[in-house]
Amino acid sequence: MSPADLNIRIVQADTVWHDPQANRDYYTALLAGMAPDADIIVLPETFTSGFSNDALMQAEAMDGPTVAWLREQAMALNAVVTGSVQIRDGDSVFNRMLWAAPDGSLQHYDKRHLFRMAGEHERYTAGRAKCIVEYKGWRICPLVCYDLRFPVFSRNRFGQHQSDGYDYDLLIYVANWPSPRHFAWQTLLKARAIENLSYVVGVNRTGVDGNGLHYLGGSTVLDFLGQTMVESGSTPQAQSARISNAELAAFRQRFPMHLDADTFTLHD
Repeated sequence: MSPADLNIRIVQADTVWHDPQANRDYYTALLAGMAPDADIIVLPETFTSGFSNDALMQAEAMDGPTVAWLREQAMALNAVVTGSVQIRDGDSVFNRMLWAAPDGSLQHYDKRHLFRMAGEHERYTAGRAKCIVEYKGWRICPLVCYDLRFPVFSRNRFGQHQSDGYDYDLLIYVANWPSPRHFAWQTLLKARAIENLSYVVGVNRTGVDGNGLHYLGGSTVLDFLGQTMVESGSTPQAQSARISNAELAAFRQRFPMHLDADTFTLHD
C-alpha cells in the first residue's frame, strides 16, 4: 500500500531584515491564521534574518530561540515546519535547514553550495552530506537555494541506495532567489522534477531586502512531470497542494527511467 497523500503548505513572505524576533512573531501570526490541515509547512531560506553576511554575529545555537520556536510550532500545528536559519555550531556558522516534526524530533541539512557571488563561502561553512528524511512513508530531500544549480548533488541516485531505485520522492528547496534570476529559478525547479522523477517544492521570499535586492516570490509545488500544481505570485501568501505517492509510484512504473541511469559517487 502506498503512503498517504501529503498536504504541502508553502509560505512566502517579506522577511524582516536582521530581526529574528520580529520574524518569529510574523510567521507565528501567518501560521496561526491557516487551516489546520497541513502535513509539511515550508518557510523560506534564512527566514529569521534575510540572506545577509552581516547577520553572522546574530547566528543562534541549536539550543537558541528559533529552534525552540520551530519545535513549538510543529507540535502546535501537528505538522513538520521547515526552513533555513543561520546556526552557529562550534566554531562554524552554517546556513542550516531545520526540519522540526510534530513529535518533537529535529533533523537538519547544512547548505553545501555557498553562494560565492555574495561572499557566503567566505563566512559560512559548507555542509557535506545530503540529508534524506522520512515522514509518513515519504522520503524527502531538503536543500537550500544555490544547491538548485547543481544537479549532481540533487540527483536521485537510482538503484544505489533504495530497493525501488529512488533515494527520495520529494525535493524541497528553500531560497532567497532575487528577481533578476527568476527565470532560472522557475526553469531549474522544473528540470529537477523531470530528471529525478520526483515532486519538487520551491519556496522563495518576496519584497526588497536590506541589500536592496528585489524578490519575486514564485514559490511553487511541481509534480514529477515538472508541471505546476500551485504557484504563488509576488506578494506574501500561502498556498497548498496535495501530492500523491500512489500517482508517483504508478508513473515510475510506467516510465522506469532509473533502469537506464548512470551510477556515480560524489567526492568533496
